[in-house]
Amino acid sequence: MALNRSMHPRNRYKDKPPDFAYLASKYPEFRQHVHTNLTGRVGLNFKDPEAVRALTCTLLKEDFGLTIEIPLERLIPTVPLRLNYIHWVEDLIGGGSPHRGIDIGTGASCIYPLLGATMNGWYFLATEVDDICYNYAKKNVEQNNLSDLIKVVKVPQKTLLMDALKEETAIVYDFCMCNPPFFANQLEAKGVNSRNARRPPPSSVNTGGVTEIMAEGGELEFVKRIIHDSLQLKRRLRWYSCMLGKKCSLAPLKEELKKQGVPKVTHTEFCQGRTMRWALAWSFCDDVAVPSPPSKKRKLEKARKPITFTVLGPTVRELAAKASSLGSPARGSTDTVTAWIEKTLADLRVLHKRVPCGKSELSLFLTAVENSWIHLRHKRRDRGRQLRELPRAPLEGVGGMAQTPDNPQPAAQSTNSQANPETSARGSEVIGAGNSEEAGVGTCQDCPLPDKNGSSSDRKSSTAEQEKDAAVAQLDVQDSGLDTGAIGVSPGAAGTQEAANASVTAGNSGGPSGVQHFLFKCLMNVKEEGGDVTVEMHWVEGQNRDLMNQLCTYLKNQLFRLVANPV
Repeated sequence: MALNRSMHPRNRYKDKPPDFAYLASKYPEFRQHVHTNLTGRVGLNFKDPEAVRALTCTLLKEDFGLTIEIPLERLIPTVPLRLNYIHWVEDLIGGGSPHRGIDIGTGASCIYPLLGATMNGWYFLATEVDDICYNYAKKNVEQNNLSDLIKVVKVPQKTLLMDALKEETAIVYDFCMCNPPFFANQLEAKGVNSRNARRPPPSSVNTGGVTEIMAEGGELEFVKRIIHDSLQLKRRLRWYSCMLGKKCSLAPLKEELKKQGVPKVTHTEFCQGRTMRWALAWSFCDDVAVPSPPSKKRKLEKARKPITFTVLGPTVRELAAKASSLGSPARGSTDTVTAWIEKTLADLRVLHKRVPCGKSELSLFLTAVENSWIHLRHKRRDRGRQLRELPRAPLEGVGGMAQTPDNPQPAAQSTNSQANPETSARGSEVIGAGNSEEAGVGTCQDCPLPDKNGSSSDRKSSTAEQEKDAAVAQLDVQDSGLDTGAIGVSPGAAGTQEAANASVTAGNSGGPSGVQHFLFKCLMNVKEEGGDVTVEMHWVEGQNRDLMNQLCTYLKNQLFRLVANPV
């Protein structure tokens, strides 16, 4: 039911569609038409007229206390769609004293008068040209004890409003409503030359008599006749309205109303399942309020479900034990899982921060700037290889960076780094990553450099390497915009923590150092449910939703490895 989100806000089926399983258990006449698929879901064959009729009669009985009979050879209405029209008429006429309305071509079900009288106590004049529909409509009104509110009258062919109101000269009606014949001929009714070839075939059966589904000129000419009647009746009715089966009919009818000088015109959309209908209303009264039509920019977006995974109770306890072994204080299940996620995200350099949420959950807002969660093993190998290929620090000179006659390369490297800051920044990123715990590569102490006499100086080289790594780690932190504690880099030089904080502040302020682009943003909710912890990832915006799926898979795989290799 793809369009149900756009049903009228007061439609009872908008957020709670009919429960076929419940209805089948309560109504035997409906039970014989339902079926259960392999997944256990109860469904209905909407191509079967008897099944559609059983559903309509069952819904009217269950939700409105109405008992009706409909012949299979006449139009079988769908209750949610008709309910949309009733609610829109409510919006047109407003509240107040009991209202009077006219239903043009009420049909065998007499559904609009029955719903309007039952829900709102409206008085109805229901007209019908077909003998079979007229007899069934009268019977349905009488068996529901609504004859004092609904009057069904038989009128001649091609009669709309003028002839029906000849005997009602003293009554001012609040509205009229009409579900006109949509098609001009049999070919159009079968979809030949009238249905876009790219559209899928109708999902439900098309029932109805000739007078119900076809009229000369189709719905366009039918509604134009109502417009011409309204030009004579004017304020005898406060609102005139019609439902349309084709969107292409809406524009020419609005143009006709404009041409005739009708002062107040509005329209709307009716949505139900995969079915769209449109409605047009106009008035000659000065004191009526005109509801706004739906926005042109409104898009019917499919509701996105969050990506969810569950951290089972034993895994939560394993996380708590691991945290306890590292000296962390004991926490609740939600705090434990959230802390582990925060550490993992920090290792991946995914920006995150806690945001306000409910009492029983914790929420993180994630901003992924780079894809750091795929091909990690390949990246570690590359970083290790790059570390081994880096030139060694000189043995002498101020700060270990001065050029010597025997080893001119480091000084040249330093000069190149100063001349090309982008290259230097990229180099520092590689070194910093290689120096992290994730890379698993320390300083290369097994590759000593020769001194002037050709002997090794491991201790001096190691000291120079540590100083260099600390400085590079500081640059790496500044580039990533993260706290040093978050990525596991210990401050190796004075001011490292302050530099990292300054970088984060600059990034948040949207300045030159801030993140100008991102892969995606999402909201992560962590909450406890029955001893387990559920993690939900809600998409916010970004380039590709699959990236969030990849991150979710990475987190689940990390949890699996944790369970497979306990403390």
